[in-house]
Amino acid sequence: MNPRGPSLFGVPVSAQPLAARMRPRALDELAGQEHLVGAGKPLRRAIEEGTLGSVILWGPPGTGKTTLAHLVAAAGNREFVPFSAVSEGVPRLRVIFDAARERLALSGRRTVLFVDEIHRLNKAQQDSLLPAVEDGTVTLIGATTENPSFEVNGALLSRARVLVLKALSSADVERVLERALHDVERGLGAQRLAAEEGVLAWIAARSDGDARRALTVLEAAAASLPAGGHLDGVAAREALQLRFAVHGKGGDVHYDQLSALHKSLRGSDPHAALYWAARMIEGGVDPLVIFRRAIAMAAEDVGLADPQALQVAVAARDAYHMLGAPEGYLPLGEMLVYLATAPKSGSVKAALERAFEAARATPGLPVPLHVRNAPTALLKALGAGAGYKYAHDSETGYFAQEYLPEELSGKAIYEPGPFGFEKEIAKRLAWWAKQRGPEGTDADGTGA
Repeated sequence: MNPRGPSLFGVPVSAQPLAARMRPRALDELAGQEHLVGAGKPLRRAIEEGTLGSVILWGPPGTGKTTLAHLVAAAGNREFVPFSAVSEGVPRLRVIFDAARERLALSGRRTVLFVDEIHRLNKAQQDSLLPAVEDGTVTLIGATTENPSFEVNGALLSRARVLVLKALSSADVERVLERALHDVERGLGAQRLAAEEGVLAWIAARSDGDARRALTVLEAAAASLPAGGHLDGVAAREALQLRFAVHGKGGDVHYDQLSALHKSLRGSDPHAALYWAARMIEGGVDPLVIFRRAIAMAAEDVGLADPQALQVAVAARDAYHMLGAPEGYLPLGEMLVYLATAPKSGSVKAALERAFEAARATPGLPVPLHVRNAPTALLKALGAGAGYKYAHDSETGYFAQEYLPEELSGKAIYEPGPFGFEKEIAKRLAWWAKQRGPEGTDADGTGA
C-alpha cells in the first residue's frame, strides 16, 4: 500500500489542491460540455473506443481541457505526456518523440502529447510537432484559451480537429462544488462542513464559468473552518478575496476588474479604463485577455457610431503580438483611450437581437421569388429571379424593391443611433426610404 495515500496521475491525492483532487475520472463526472461528450455524441464514442485523433481544445479557463485530455489517454490506454508551451522547448519535444517511438515499438502502447497553452508556441516549435503528429508517433491534444485560427499555424490545424469547450453554467459549477463538499475520498467530505443555503450558488456565480476558480475559493473557505463548521457568506467572501492574493501573478482575471474595465470603456471614462487595465496587468493577467474584451466592446458598445473602433482594437492586438511587453502596452493604452472616448451605440446589437427574434418566430417564410437564385432553366421558368432589379443599372445605385419575406415587409430591424457615423447612416436610410415613396413605391410611383 502506498503510505502516502492514493495517487492521482502520479501525485499523492493528499498533496494536491482540491481542484486537482476533484478532477473527473470518467466522462460522466465531467461538468458541462454536453454538446461534445453527452450521451450518444460521436466524440464521446471516439473517446470511449480509444480512436480519437489529434485535437485542439479551445475554451475558457477551468472548463475541463486538461481533464478531457487525461480522459482521452486513459480511455485508450495511452501514455499521457504533458508539455508546457511556456517553460519547455524543442529539445524536450525530441525526447518525448523518441520515447513515444520506443514505447510503441516495444509494447504497442501509444502516446498522448498534451500541450498546454499551445498558442504560446512559436511557429518553429509548432512546425516541430508536425512530423510526429502526421506519422502517428503521438496523438496531439493542444489546449488554448485563444482562437486557434489566429494562434495555431495552418499546417498544424489541418492535422487536428478543433473542439470548442464552453464556459460552465453557474448550475454546472454549483454541482461541482456540491460534489467536492461531500466527497470523502477526494473532496472535503471528511470535514463534515454544512453550507449555508445559497452560498455555493454565490461562489458559482462569481466563478465566471471556471470550475477550478470556484473549487479554489471553496478550498480556501474550508481551510478557515473547523471540522463540522458552517460555511456561510462571510467565509465565502473572505475566501474569494484571499484566492486572488494567493494566486498573485499566476491567477486568473478577477471578474470584477474585467467587468470594471468593460463598463469604464462603455461609460466613456478613459482614466478608469487605463487604471483597471494596469491593475490587471500588474496582477499577472495576460494582456490578450484585455484585448479580447476590448474587441468585443468595440463591436457591442461603439459599433457603427465609429466603425474604426473595431479596426483600432484589432490592430492594437496585432501590434502587441509583434512588440510584446512592455512596448506593446503603448498600443493597448492607445486602444483603451480611443474606445473610451469614441461615440457609443448599441444599435447593431439591438438589431441582431431583433433579427434573431424575427428569424425564430418565422422559420418557414420563403425567400421572395424575385430575389431567389435562378441557375437553371427550370427555376427561371418557375419565376425565380423574375422582376429583380440590378442596383448598378440605376444611376443612383438603388432600386426600391423588397428583400424580406412578404409577411415581414417594411419591418425595421436596424435603427441607427444619433451619434457619430450613424448620423450619416441615418441620412442614407432616409434617402432610400424617400425613393421608395408611400407604401413602398418608387418615387415616380411605378412601384418596385
